[in-house]
Amino acid sequence: MKEKESTSDKIENELIRSILAGVYSVGSNLPAERELAKEFGVGRPTIREALQRLGRGGWITGRKGMPAIVNDYWHSGNLTTLVNIVENHHIVTDEFIMYLLELRSSLTPAYIRDAVTFNQPKVVALLANLEQLEDSAESYASFDWDLQKRCAGLAINPIFLLILNSFDSIYLDMAKRYFSIKDHRELSFNYYHDLLKAALKGDAMEAERLSTETMAKSLALWKDRKK
Repeated sequence: MKEKESTSDKIENELIRSILAGVYSVGSNLPAERELAKEFGVGRPTIREALQRLGRGGWITGRKGMPAIVNDYWHSGNLTTLVNIVENHHIVTDEFIMYLLELRSSLTPAYIRDAVTFNQPKVVALLANLEQLEDSAESYASFDWDLQKRCAGLAINPIFLLILNSFDSIYLDMAKRYFSIKDHRELSFNYYHDLLKAALKGDAMEAERLSTETMAKSLALWKDRKK
């Protein structure tokens, strides 16, 4: 049974990669179960299991007795779809990275505000040793991700952290690229320093404002990086 599950997982991921890469475009048909079974060297029940999971993830729409249709996963997908995309980040486009950054810009101010409101001392502790932060892309990427996740965990709404956890495999690579530029590190260091001041005062609204402003600047810098 375990072998079958492992095989169907592999087939599911392979089909997702093919959809993301455009091998199977939106609105096109997947090969029939019989053809997929022959291609992957497995029985049709294993193929059917993989296709059912793809359907639940919003990737395809199954049709009885006919090949499944590839969905527009941006409109038919769900959080499972997002996790699938992130797990295949080696073929994620710049456009998708922009979507992630825009999502972060929307979420971060809310959980920063809540973290300061409900767990002020813990937020202060997260920012207390800023002077020890090494001036390197790797250090900033690790510190920033740790700060984001811990603040999300300090907020009242547990869904914030669940969403961030979905980005674990892609965020550090993105952040290292972003923080490889010194001006970007300086912007974030100033933000951390100002956020510490707001947290020390227990000023949740100022913390939210600082986060909103800095996320907007970071997004603009990312967009301008190739100009």
